[in-house]
Amino acid sequence: MIKVCSKYTFFNHSLTGLLFLVVFQFDSGFTNEIYSQKPFKIVIDAGHGGKDPGRPNKSGIKEKDIVLNIALDLGEKLKNSGNDVIYTRDKDVFLTLRQRAKIANDVDADLFISIHCNAFHDHRVYGSETFVYGLHVSKANFDVALKENEVIFLEENYEENYKGFDPKSPESLIGLTLMQEEYLDQSILLASFVQENFRNDLQRKNRGVKQSGFWVLHNTYMPSILIEAGFMTNPKEGAYLNSKKGQGEISNSIFKAIEKYKKAINYSENIANQPQNISAITYKVQIAAGKRRLELKPYNFKGLKNLSRIKQGSIYKYFYSNSNSLEDIKEKKTFARRNGFPNAYIVGFENGKLFEVD
Repeated sequence: MIKVCSKYTFFNHSLTGLLFLVVFQFDSGFTNEIYSQKPFKIVIDAGHGGKDPGRPNKSGIKEKDIVLNIALDLGEKLKNSGNDVIYTRDKDVFLTLRQRAKIANDVDADLFISIHCNAFHDHRVYGSETFVYGLHVSKANFDVALKENEVIFLEENYEENYKGFDPKSPESLIGLTLMQEEYLDQSILLASFVQENFRNDLQRKNRGVKQSGFWVLHNTYMPSILIEAGFMTNPKEGAYLNSKKGQGEISNSIFKAIEKYKKAINYSENIANQPQNISAITYKVQIAAGKRRLELKPYNFKGLKNLSRIKQGSIYKYFYSNSNSLEDIKEKKTFARRNGFPNAYIVGFENGKLFEVD
């Protein structure tokens, strides 16, 4: 059981504009789960499907079919590389935006990749672009988000489910809560790798990494991107998108970008920084605890480095620094408190068991 007492650990969680403080105490009855390397969990979202064919195209090709083929091929490549892959759909079925986001959130995914194709009234327009969630919305970016969000109108009870959100209204985008804000840097990093591969490996026109108000990105609680793989309305690019060769090359570029992203964020965490089953006592400074699994990167912890975490039950506990010297770790505690963690305190590990020190 988690008990509340005078020794607190605070974890800030922004939700619908409010600040929630999650309060936990270590309980010696817990079994510590020491984090080692685990399969990277990726949700692949093939856009549209079922009664929603996607963007219109005079040649008769359907966006929903193209993106499903890319998604399935990408998934196989990721599985073969040791990743854990979950599809929002693996056949021609209709899913609501809420269902797509819920799938990713329920499995606590490390990444959410949504795949789409673009369309435009001028058939000369071509190229790929990758979106992250954000409110830096130009007219062009808003138009893309508008088309992808309009699927809401195909859903039953959409007025109740989306609580007055109007895909046609810029004000609705501005009113969205910023659940994706804390993952923006990671999302931009992955999106940039995708675009670099499209440009360098496939010589595709790079239309850049952009921000806009996609509902499905806004409601996923992990780094998330939406890829517009190309314009179906451009005759040459449309034929490429609809070909087995093109779909395979696109999925391979996305695959390579994900693998590069994993290395960039150092997903294979340094096991040496984790408490081990040794007789000597190792001291650490606990700085946060909560149900959300965060990457151990300085931008997630106000610039602090030398980070580690464990999981106790459903709770992740985050630590700064480690030392066999209690005097040294006291200095680290003072430093953590001065740098944004006023309730940081010292814990110790002995023979893999955690105990509270100060």
